Amino acid sequence: MKIYKLGEEVLRKQCEPVQPEEINDEFRSILNDMFETMISANGVGLAAPQVGIAKRFFVVMADDDVRRVFINPTITKTSNDLVDYEEGCLSIPGVYENIKRPSKVSVSAINENGKHFTIEEADGLLARVIQHENDHLDGVLYIDRGDEGFKKDTEEQFNRRAERAAKKAAEKARKQASIAAKIAAKKAKKDGN
Repeated sequence: MKIYKLGEEVLRKQCEPVQPEEINDEFRSILNDMFETMISANGVGLAAPQVGIAKRFFVVMADDDVRRVFINPTITKTSNDLVDYEEGCLSIPGVYENIKRPSKVSVSAINENGKHFTIEEADGLLARVIQHENDHLDGVLYIDRGDEGFKKDTEEQFNRRAERAAKKAAEKARKQASIAAKIAAKKAKKDGN
């Protein structure tokens, strides 16, 4: 699956809830693809908008190696104590920032079989990943929770990357069109003889 990067519109959307009838074999196949994509990219969590789907679900595999699916999650409680942790994101590759978040979190969600579940007071990396991925469902990125200057610099860096990529793509298309035109001209000349 393609992982969408900073600057792509889907990452800033408020995601729609998943309807019960949507949780079927096709949906579970998407979840499996998300796990494979996340693992191959060395991630610990991946939210639907990161793969271009503006729906409220994400997958997590934190330090306990348990595959967890959160559909229509609601964070029901957070601890008062905050902890700093260096966060990164598959949608903002190569960029890290210390972000303060509650050290514990309780969450209610639906799993891949449509069953409701609750995790009480998740802590450590699991708590961090749940909060980070849940933010994605509201169009919030971790850079929004850090230093404003860091956010601005990161967005500018990704805008420049996108501009360079667009220029390269346009140049490649121009070259391909030129080659195609030359081939067509040779063929027309040959057919004319």
